[in-house]
Amino acid sequence: MLEGLKRIVVITGHYGSGKTNLAVNLALESRRAGEEVVLADLDIVNPYFRSADFSELMEMEGIELVAPIYAGSNLDIPALTARLDALLDSDRRVIIDVGGDDAGAAALGRYSAMIEAAGGCDMLYVVNGYRYLTRSAGEAEEILEEIERAARLRASAVVNNSNLAGETTAQDIADKAGFAKQVAESYHLPLLCHTAQEDIAEEVKMLLPGETVCPVRIYVKKLWEKAFESH
Repeated sequence: MLEGLKRIVVITGHYGSGKTNLAVNLALESRRAGEEVVLADLDIVNPYFRSADFSELMEMEGIELVAPIYAGSNLDIPALTARLDALLDSDRRVIIDVGGDDAGAAALGRYSAMIEAAGGCDMLYVVNGYRYLTRSAGEAEEILEEIERAARLRASAVVNNSNLAGETTAQDIADKAGFAKQVAESYHLPLLCHTAQEDIAEEVKMLLPGETVCPVRIYVKKLWEKAFESH
C-alpha cells in the first residue's frame, strides 16, 4: 500500500474509521520491507484506540513508537514529545496516526510546517461508510474539510476502510465502494485502495474486479472483544 507514497504518511479520519489499525498495518508492512520505521501516535483525543497500545508489538518488530508523554496512563493531557521534531527531518519512514476529526488534527497542525519542509507528506483520509456521521459522502466531506483546516495540510488520497468490526463480510466492503469513490471524486482525490481483513480479501477482489484491495490484519479490537478472547 505504501508504494509510491512519500516518506511521511499521515493517517486521519473520523472516530472509529479504523485509522489506528491501518497505521499499525502500514508500519509493519514498511518494516518487513526493510525500511527503518517510526510510528507516531498523535491521538490525544481517544484514550481507547491508540497506536501507543501496541508498544510491545512495535518494539518486537523493531519499530520506534513516538507517543504523547502520558499515553498509556489515565491522564488525558495533550503533551507531545519533541522526539518527533527530529524524526521528521530524518530519512526514516514516518507514519503518523492522528486523532479523529478536527480536534485530533489540531495536534498535527503543530508539525505542518516541519512536514512541508521535510518534503511534504501523503495524508490518507480513512472512511468507514458504516460509522455514525460518515454514512453519506457529504458528511465525510465535511469532516475532511474540518481536518484539513485544523491540520493545515491537504489530503492526498482516500482509503475505503468500511467495516462492521468482526461481523464484516466481503459484500459489506463491496457495498461501500461507491460511497468511497464519491468521497474521493468530490475532493478530486484518488481512491488509494479498499482494505479488507486478510481472510476475506480475495473474496473482496472478486467482488471489485480491477480495484485495489489491500489485506489488513485486525490488531485494534474493542475492550469486550479482548475480554472474550482472553477466556
